[in-house]
Amino acid sequence: MKKLINDPSDVVTEALTGMALAEPGLRVDADQRVVYRAEPKDAGKVALVSGGGSGHEPMHGGFVGFGMLDAACAGEVFTSPVPDQILAATREVDRGAGVLHIVKNYTGDVMNFEMAAELAAADDVQVQTVVTADDVAVEDSTWTAGRRGVGVTVLVEKIAGAAAEAGLSLDEVAALARRVSEGGRSMGMALTSCTVPAAGKPTFDLPDDEMEIGIGIHGEPGRHRVPLAPASQIAPMLLDPILGDLDFTGGEVICFVNGMGATPELELYLMYGEIAKLLQEKGIRVARSLVGSYMTSLDMAGCSVTLLRADDELLRWWDSPVQTPGLRWGR
Repeated sequence: MKKLINDPSDVVTEALTGMALAEPGLRVDADQRVVYRAEPKDAGKVALVSGGGSGHEPMHGGFVGFGMLDAACAGEVFTSPVPDQILAATREVDRGAGVLHIVKNYTGDVMNFEMAAELAAADDVQVQTVVTADDVAVEDSTWTAGRRGVGVTVLVEKIAGAAAEAGLSLDEVAALARRVSEGGRSMGMALTSCTVPAAGKPTFDLPDDEMEIGIGIHGEPGRHRVPLAPASQIAPMLLDPILGDLDFTGGEVICFVNGMGATPELELYLMYGEIAKLLQEKGIRVARSLVGSYMTSLDMAGCSVTLLRADDELLRWWDSPVQTPGLRWGR
């Protein structure tokens, strides 16, 4: 294993410490492992809290800031944050209008956010929760009951974050977040495994001449392992299951091609070109696109594709200004 680390057991804390030094727009509680906006949102506005295991950067701490999250809770690598972390973050960011928890559908995340929400309610902090479950590759896996929450989480955090920044109520922001979650679908693939620092070796074996289709973000098994193929043949392997699960025909979409951590932009843009060509052939118009590594799996090579049904309202929130370490435009 070759990694830029000291002691594997200190990776998360030391990364958060570095983040605090590098990002003046953030305030980092390294002890609680929570990333906050340096300047809290105005009183009377809904706050957004998300989080999950570390190793998926910039998700979630990199999306804290104007127009997205108010706080993100970082668990150990690929391990859920604990309820105390989430409760501390929820109490801290509440500005009197309530807090929306955005939770990826992994058993530990869902359970711990539920416990934190119950504890926050006892403190008279109003909490609503949206659970993302957009991965069409599986119905169940080692980490989830039902589909995994993957790429659409980025889109939920952006769109709901914009609505909260504009002053919509908790009911309105939560309803919008659920609409985004329900209107998005994703599918991923891996060219290589990732290596968890504490394990020191690849999570799974994947020969040089094979690839895994339908992979999750923790090295979970995919739908099937197939011979390595050109990007033009991989694109339909990712897109067809998405289109078979939800009808996007004749509509507009936000198309998100996400790198898994070790895939250069050269390859991601090439893959986007293949996906965009297929969508055009099927009469699906790409209204907005996002290409880059936003929800990673440590050093895994590969990509995922997310499509979200778009309309004028969602596009307006998508285009709204955002300023975070991981995503910024319009401000």
